[in-house]
Amino acid sequence: MAANNATYNSDELDAPEWLSAQFMKEILDQHLKIPHLKVIEVKFSPASVKGDHYASVMFRAAVKYETPKSKDSDTISLIIKTMPEEEGLKKEMLGESHIFETEIAMYTEVLPKFEKILREAEDETAFCTPCIYHSLKPRQVMVFEDLLPKGYSVLRRNANLEELQAALTKLAKWHAVSFKLLKEQPKQFGHLKYDLTTVPNMLEQDFMTKSLGHFIDMLGKEASLKPFQKYFEPMRGKIIQRYVDVVREYRDNRQENSYYVVCHGDFHLRNMMFKGLDCMLLDFQMSHVGSMTNDVIYAIYMLFDGEIQRNNTDELIFSYFQAFLSTLKNIGYQDKLPNLIEFRRQMFQNRYLDFLLLTTFQPLIISMRQGADPGEVVEDEQMTSQIYYQTEYIDNLKVILPRMLHLGYFEPL
Repeated sequence: MAANNATYNSDELDAPEWLSAQFMKEILDQHLKIPHLKVIEVKFSPASVKGDHYASVMFRAAVKYETPKSKDSDTISLIIKTMPEEEGLKKEMLGESHIFETEIAMYTEVLPKFEKILREAEDETAFCTPCIYHSLKPRQVMVFEDLLPKGYSVLRRNANLEELQAALTKLAKWHAVSFKLLKEQPKQFGHLKYDLTTVPNMLEQDFMTKSLGHFIDMLGKEASLKPFQKYFEPMRGKIIQRYVDVVREYRDNRQENSYYVVCHGDFHLRNMMFKGLDCMLLDFQMSHVGSMTNDVIYAIYMLFDGEIQRNNTDELIFSYFQAFLSTLKNIGYQDKLPNLIEFRRQMFQNRYLDFLLLTTFQPLIISMRQGADPGEVVEDEQMTSQIYYQTEYIDNLKVILPRMLHLGYFEPL
């Protein structure tokens, strides 16, 4: 394993005992189906750095093996994703959640179905790397082909406009296929009913309940932002429930004319890998059926950097929606097509998602881009309060809050 290094998550520095050469042999036997395969050596290392993810533990395994028919040994690189075993908030929150059941379903059932429908329409889009092994008992674990040797990598910088268009186009195709399938068989994705709001104790965490207060305090200390305090004060005590209402709308308060899709649920830069302008999507633990606005609004605050958010949001939404419509036509959707005006109306209607993301998660994602460990930030209230004073965040608010005011975002719902 890699030496102790502040670059990595502490729970990914040492592989658990069960992650052995014998375990890797069982995986390769199932994946490669080569008789008498022999594992010679396995080297484990952390599969990500701090800030890349929170809701799992990930290792990279370089597995050296030989077979009776091969003259030389071969090496395959795999990614192993499992649940936290170290005691602490991370294990406490995720241990009783449904995130692995959801992600296994996405990798093994849902996304292959989406890709098959696209291929039948002569669209070769691939959404993700194959999952070659999964289990829920005796432990929750998933194993994937490693995208790194294939030329894909996580961006260690802000995504540019072209990369964002590529990512949103892929999301649009995903949304289009699921939109059509939900229209045809509304109950087929009934098992995708868990999201961030259903993670045990998530909504009761101090990070969630106290973030709006930290935000309002910061507004009071910034002269140009202080006038906006009055719009956020009335949200105390209700912003989380309004956020829950938006995310769970399909399950709890379905609207006849709303556009519903299978949502990715966590569509930010660390959950995708790029090879030029091609991207592969990662991490479907929060995927659920909901309004298609959910992923798009999430992307505005969690995927776009401040400059893109201020200057190119409308352009990117337009591009996304055109790709969505184009895909619907391509896969043979025969009903009335959605339209951009109604989509924008639904985005506006769901603006409490904007408020929650802006006041709670955007300062966190900005700190993650700077290398902060999200686990450390959310578990330390002093660190949480400090992320509201990041220059990039405040500069963004100086543009976004006046824009919200002028667009009527602070009018009562």
